[in-house]
Amino acid sequence: MVAPFKLDRLDLRILSQLQKNGRITNVDLADAVGLSPSPCLIRVKRLEQAGYISGYGAQLRMEKLGDTLTVFTEVTLSDHHREDFIRFEAAIREIDEILECHLVSGGYDYLLRFTTRGVNHYQTIVEGLLERNIGIEKYFSYIVIKSPFVKTHYPIERLFAPTTE
Repeated sequence: MVAPFKLDRLDLRILSQLQKNGRITNVDLADAVGLSPSPCLIRVKRLEQAGYISGYGAQLRMEKLGDTLTVFTEVTLSDHHREDFIRFEAAIREIDEILECHLVSGGYDYLLRFTTRGVNHYQTIVEGLLERNIGIEKYFSYIVIKSPFVKTHYPIERLFAPTTE
């Protein structure tokens, strides 16, 4: 991997466009960011080699596949030594239904996002985790009733573009 480099406004535009449509043609991408195709392709390859782009994938409409349940779970560990965090994270990394794991500050240690077939499936997974003795002291579950929107792209240009403040 090439060492990261300072991104300019064109790099940020390219990243912004690619995360919205990873299948965009180079010609359309170049047009969208205000470059000619050859320099645009060179920039995309450079961004890939430097690790700014980790991959391309399809965004699925899960509701077309069938019913699923999204559950956010707060987890508090019984002990807070470095090894306890390492053991917990290693164990849950193996669980395909856990899509996100965040170590957080505040009243609990981790926030997890599960996607399961339903409540019974979720409970089976949690019971399995509790049986594994990976340091879970308590957990609280929040079942998602409705997700009015879920953004799959970051506001790259708003977060990282130079400001004039």
